[in-house]
Amino acid sequence: MRTEVTTVICGAKELKKLAEVSGQLETVKCVICLDDEIPSSASEMVQSGRWRVVSIVDVEKLGRENPVDAALPLSADVAVIMYTSGSTGQPKGVIMTHGNVLAVVSSVRTIVTGLEDKDVYLAFLPLAHILEIAAENLIAGVGSAIGYGTPMTLTDTSNKIKKGTKGDATVLRPTVMAAVPAILDRVQDGVWKKVDAKGGLTKKLFDFAYARRISAINGSWFGAWGIELLLWNFVVFRKVQAVLGGRIRFLLSGGAPLSGDTQRFINICLGAPICQGYGLTETCAGGTFSEVDDPSVGRVGNPVPCSYIKLIDWPEGGYLTSNSPMPRGEIVIGGPNVTVGYFKNEAKTKEVYKVDERGMRWFYTGDVGQFHADGCLEIIDRKKDIIKLQHGEYVSLGKVEAVLVASPYVENIMLHADPFHSYCVALVVVAQPALKELASKKGITFTDFAELCEKEEIVKELQASLLKAAKAARLEKFEIPAKIKLLSDPWTPETGLVTAALKLKREAARKAFSEELSKLYQS
Repeated sequence: MRTEVTTVICGAKELKKLAEVSGQLETVKCVICLDDEIPSSASEMVQSGRWRVVSIVDVEKLGRENPVDAALPLSADVAVIMYTSGSTGQPKGVIMTHGNVLAVVSSVRTIVTGLEDKDVYLAFLPLAHILEIAAENLIAGVGSAIGYGTPMTLTDTSNKIKKGTKGDATVLRPTVMAAVPAILDRVQDGVWKKVDAKGGLTKKLFDFAYARRISAINGSWFGAWGIELLLWNFVVFRKVQAVLGGRIRFLLSGGAPLSGDTQRFINICLGAPICQGYGLTETCAGGTFSEVDDPSVGRVGNPVPCSYIKLIDWPEGGYLTSNSPMPRGEIVIGGPNVTVGYFKNEAKTKEVYKVDERGMRWFYTGDVGQFHADGCLEIIDRKKDIIKLQHGEYVSLGKVEAVLVASPYVENIMLHADPFHSYCVALVVVAQPALKELASKKGITFTDFAELCEKEEIVKELQASLLKAAKAARLEKFEIPAKIKLLSDPWTPETGLVTAALKLKREAARKAFSEELSKLYQS
């Protein structure tokens, strides 16, 4: 609607939705459907003469019968108008050129060496996510195979996999994957739950092998190396590796910060390096990329070859480039990967895109970072996520949420801070299996899951679990939610409360649960 496109390519499911809002799509003239079956609602649009709907099979046939020479683009030509996820407000259309995309892909190829046409890549993020656009262009560039899946069918135990059937990873057996932390956290949680459920010798063996590998990664010569490493991989970790097909040799994590625990877990259990990248839609995913042999956690690596990165002071948040022992400040990214700006939003473009006296284009990210002595960047905060409480304390919502989600009973969480109060509250989307198991152990009876979430004893148990996670991370008292509301329904992209990469849409959640948040402060 905003981009005024004349042709849409989509599946039958999306076509049905388009037909429902057809009155708002004045410029659309042709729809190419990727499925054979055309929804009846779309057929009505065809009969009215407003749309021409054709199948992808017909388009392919038309191309074979009427071959034409390719119209090759120039570097400055627009490749994609990609809308941001809306996790920090209204989605904005980012204008990317072919030069932007190529700058990032060619840079990453110099870092991730060894990719070849024998590799198999499992794509399960939507192409509307910049990480997936960059990853698939990289894979296509080296001639590797791409198999398509979904987050809900990724593994044998995923939500939409029927019992007794196989998940995408098991069938495809990929060697390379790009993932977001939320997916990797689920893999880790699932493995730990299986290990804990088996107990006995199995759990003791797993814990011992894991501790030996942790010791080795931390640099101890007394850890598991050489033959012992091969032994543990075969005896213990082989079953974990089978969760993602058993052939993974490289993983990229991006889209959000990856916890140190999850990074270590994936690295040890899958026996493959996991690299973190940092970038935004506005920088075409380009920013930083960690080295394959970097054993550190919590950092996002050095700038990629196409990017320049600088920190600028943010006095209001207390982040200065003069801070010791490391310079800190807002992250600003420059280079050929920085995109043109926002589609039909000149005011916002001028606010966050700047061109210096040398003609270098810079994007002001709003993220706060610090540079280590070896040139690696660490993301430590976000300007929009910081709230000042009634007594002057600053709370970083995203930082606290990343800590509290470590609770085994938490599937998702949104911390809320009101400047007119001295404490925080939280909405907690609970992990159903873990909570039901807790209720069983405590002898708590319930008729449905929503009722269980309302029980005072359960709420107290959840608060105790959050407090334990908070203390382990040494959070301040004012950062820990004083009151919580348990939610029984999961937050999925379909609910509009999280993005396709499962990142929280804070404003959408605030509006959807405004009444519940108000009650937490009133009670």
